[in-house]
Amino acid sequence: MGLFYPLEKAGIVNPRNVYYNLSIPILFEHALSRREGVLSSTGAFAVWTGKYTGRSPKDRFIVCDQRTEREIDWGSVNVPIEPDTYQKLKEKLLSYLQGRDLYVYDGFVGTDPDYRMAVRFINEFAYQNVFVQNMFLEATQEELACFVPQFTVICAPNFHAVPDLDGVRSEAFVIINFTEGMVIIGGTSYCGEIKKAIFTVMNFLLPEKGVLPMHCSANVGDEDDVAVFFGLSGTGKTSLSADIQRKLIGDDEHGWSDKGVFNFEGGCYAKCINLSKEKEPQIYQAIRYGAIMENVVLDEETRQPDFSDSRYTENTRVSYPIELIPNALIPGIAGHPRVVIFLTADAFGVMPPVAKLSKEEAIYHFILGYTSKLAGTERGIVEPEATFSSCFGAPFMPRSPVVYGKMLGEKIEKYKTRVYLVNTGWTGGPYGVGHRIDIDYTRAIVRAAIDGSIEDEEFYQDPVFKFLVPKKVGDLPAEIFVPRKTWKDPGLYDQRARELQGRFEAVMQKYKLSLE
Repeated sequence: MGLFYPLEKAGIVNPRNVYYNLSIPILFEHALSRREGVLSSTGAFAVWTGKYTGRSPKDRFIVCDQRTEREIDWGSVNVPIEPDTYQKLKEKLLSYLQGRDLYVYDGFVGTDPDYRMAVRFINEFAYQNVFVQNMFLEATQEELACFVPQFTVICAPNFHAVPDLDGVRSEAFVIINFTEGMVIIGGTSYCGEIKKAIFTVMNFLLPEKGVLPMHCSANVGDEDDVAVFFGLSGTGKTSLSADIQRKLIGDDEHGWSDKGVFNFEGGCYAKCINLSKEKEPQIYQAIRYGAIMENVVLDEETRQPDFSDSRYTENTRVSYPIELIPNALIPGIAGHPRVVIFLTADAFGVMPPVAKLSKEEAIYHFILGYTSKLAGTERGIVEPEATFSSCFGAPFMPRSPVVYGKMLGEKIEKYKTRVYLVNTGWTGGPYGVGHRIDIDYTRAIVRAAIDGSIEDEEFYQDPVFKFLVPKKVGDLPAEIFVPRKTWKDPGLYDQRARELQGRFEAVMQKYKLSLE
């Protein structure tokens, strides 16, 4: 089938060959013949992304024009770029694409037909066209026959910008133009840039339709008991939502409408450093034919992946269609969440493993977005670094955090949703002294939160953070629920806890008036 909507509409002229919505087997044949990667022993296709093994947030821009000038929360995260600067760089990119093979995929973002968006992906690499097929939603033949994209993403990793000439910061760039309905990406082959750019678009557009966009994973039990998990990369979103006892709705981005929760995507993009069959069986078993591994070290002879080897990056990744998760909910549409869980990897080691939040506390901690960036998720991060990422996804939330926070508060009040803050980080001391909380403990806590049994426990008020903390959960060691008791020096714990709470207050100061 040919393209109903011509490539010339995106400014692309004189390409060499245009491969449209090819099947995954044929795309893999192209990728192998072009030496874009190799086949691993599991059947997954392995690639190496070179210099950029994670997102490059300082190289992402949004075009500032009449559409966005007053709607975007401009600053160090949402960096403006002038329309003329964007146009000149785009013209150079389009010139570069002349005479080159292009891989085009037309599909959708958003499983709910009422809120989905038609997107065209134009890729220089064949394997990245597999990636977008894994991650986004397939159009039917009837839909392709009249497909008109609402947004177009052009990704050309081998095209490098010249910072001094092109008005950007490095050879890599990701630029979103909401007025034009276009994303251009160059200089980086890290697949996460494609995924997160189009999710940023959704996160900007959906509030206009009364839908809360969420950087979260979500699953559901047999009684339609939906749970959503907020958290930055590395905090456990993917691992904790992939529960064999529940159906996976999705692992990264969702919308919460008046009908319930729906997944943005049709696949998963999971971290796989230190992945084990015992700890994360669903992800482990999904790494087979159809999946793409990024920067995973392979044995030279057997092509067996070594998930413990971080020589290229801590941010090793695997992309796979959600159908490879045995208990995935397809399509990813479910009811209203009974439970919202905020995941934080506390590098200070002072947060309890779980706390119960009121509506006001939920809005506070949602906007605060405290966690630790983990090694490898962004360039330059080599060890956990405390950070505050509003809405647990500031790089992808272009509007003011207050907009999203107020929407969350309205939703949890309307649907009587319970909210918990869960620490998947350190206990017994800060990073380098204490140790990371056992994921099996976290899973037990999460299950107790979801089934409601945690509400049967006795709670105490944390003297520093003021939220309610259970004195125990099931048969787990009671001492972990009073983090002060896990430190060798309780006085040092008190000092560090007060320091962190002080940082909380300093960060939230600029939002205080807007929330009142």
